[in-house]
Amino acid sequence: MNGNSFKENFWSVDITSTAGYDCLIQHMNNGRKNCKEFEDFLKERASIEEKYGKDLVNLTKKKPCGHTEINTLKRALDVFKQQIDNVGQCHIQLAQTLREEARRMEEFREQQKLERKKIEAAMDAIHKQKQWQFKKTMDSKKMYEQRCREKDDAEQQVNRSKNTVSTNKQQEKIFAKLAHSKVSAEDADKTYQQNINLLDRVRQDWQKEHINACEYFQKQEWERINYYRNAVWTHVNQLSQQCVTSDVMHEEVRKALEGCYIEKDIEYFTEINRTGDTPPAPVQYENYYNSQKSAPAVRNHGLPGIRRNPFPLPSNKPVDPEYACVDDFQRYHHHQ
Repeated sequence: MNGNSFKENFWSVDITSTAGYDCLIQHMNNGRKNCKEFEDFLKERASIEEKYGKDLVNLTKKKPCGHTEINTLKRALDVFKQQIDNVGQCHIQLAQTLREEARRMEEFREQQKLERKKIEAAMDAIHKQKQWQFKKTMDSKKMYEQRCREKDDAEQQVNRSKNTVSTNKQQEKIFAKLAHSKVSAEDADKTYQQNINLLDRVRQDWQKEHINACEYFQKQEWERINYYRNAVWTHVNQLSQQCVTSDVMHEEVRKALEGCYIEKDIEYFTEINRTGDTPPAPVQYENYYNSQKSAPAVRNHGLPGIRRNPFPLPSNKPVDPEYACVDDFQRYHHHQ
């Protein structure tokens, strides 16, 4: 046999061996485990996407982002927060989609398992029947060989008795033993041949079942690889679509930012918050003594009037030689 099909490459010259079938079963079980691993991967990725999406949604609700901004920049920031919320919702939706993919993978895996159980049950039954019939055949072979040896021994005894003196009774006993051994050998031969024929029929039935199992396993393996490959393809397409969707939302933010005009925002702030267009006048110097001249007279409240001369006005020259005038301020001038 040659080729790459299962039915051409998983045999054994030993009729009692199940090595080829066992190898196929192990491979099919490994394939089922691999599907389960990808299923678990999708579920875990879904949990990550859901948590990330919820965190984004909560971020837009709980954390301020330029809440005191005004006019066009405020509108752009509102779009920004809304689109981040939308991105979060998309990740939550992606999580649900991934869980659906994981569920479909589980259904496919379980369906293959159930279908394969029928084949495995049939193969297990035919294997047991083959083993039992082979053992029965080998036992009948041993019995046949034993009866043949007994017949040969009986024939030898007959030949030896011809060359020795023996009674008629001994002769009869020897010939009777020979006749009995011939019958037993013939019966053992028939039983052995019958078991050989039965074993061959069982072998043919097993061979047909083995071929059917190989063809079915190969068909399942083709379907599994194809489904697994398509599932991964679909998964990365979903992730790519998520990126495209997110980019569309991010583009909305970019468009909103393009509509943000610095001059307009500054003008808007100025218009609604203006406090006046006249700057304050310079603060004038007020001479303390001049202000005293214009101060109103203080009432005595019945006390005798006391007239005091006003304080002298500051001048560029000191009135008293103990004082000197520096930049309209007076300081004490010490005698040297």
